Amino acid sequence: MTTHENEAVPARLRGLPSRLLAQASTHAQRLVTESLGSADAHKWHYAVLVALEESGPVSQAALSARTGIHTSDLVGVLNELAGRELVERTPDPADRRRNVITLTPPGRRRLRKLEQLLDATQEELLAPLSTPEREQLVRLLARLVEHHATSGPTMGPDSQ
Repeated sequence: MTTHENEAVPARLRGLPSRLLAQASTHAQRLVTESLGSADAHKWHYAVLVALEESGPVSQAALSARTGIHTSDLVGVLNELAGRELVERTPDPADRRRNVITLTPPGRRRLRKLEQLLDATQEELLAPLSTPEREQLVRLLARLVEHHATSGPTMGPDSQ
């Protein structure tokens, strides 16, 4: 939205935090989708690769919990990543009915490339902010997310 278009929006709407967060989120999602898409990837690919790098080999159920990707959706993501040899699925020696997912060396290299893309995306998204402002924004957003993750919704569906 240009400055001129923004001025046409009523002041009460322009200053509504939930509306501003939604607009910033929409813009951020578009930037991330475009950036990862340029490398034939998407946010779930990145989430799985990061989770595996940080935690090491895990079961699909644990990976679902760590990434927030529903187990039925995770199967498709793992199929894509395994097809590209970025992750490996092997039977769990403790329970042959479940698989352990492991990040492969090509998966680590792929993760580095995606991180470079996302670093540039974060830079573009936060360009108008100074380094201290960026750090403050991240802290404030993390507090909001943490608060609402533990307290649950407090308003009805009609809230802005």
